[in-house]
Amino acid sequence: MNTIDLEVQGMSCGSCVNHVTQALKPIPGVTDVAVDLQSGHVRVSGSLDAGAERLVSALSDAGYPAKLSGASALTPIGNGPSTHPKGSRGGCCGSCS
Repeated sequence: MNTIDLEVQGMSCGSCVNHVTQALKPIPGVTDVAVDLQSGHVRVSGSLDAGAERLVSALSDAGYPAKLSGASALTPIGNGPSTHPKGSRGGCCGSCS
């Protein structure tokens, strides 16, 4: 079993934790997702043959910019500002800041 640690931006409440978990759990090989809301870290465990790229992509698609823990720059979401319906606040419910 492999473990990948990610730094995730935009998480600010329990709803964000649920969105992040729901974005990662369906990825083949993911067996566990542990979110630490306070630190902004997510630990993903399983047989992660595709590596971190697929995890980061799924989080970006959900509106949460992410990078490998210890990496120097966030993986870009795309060109220009976020196109997520909730704006640049991540996938949050919109009720928190």
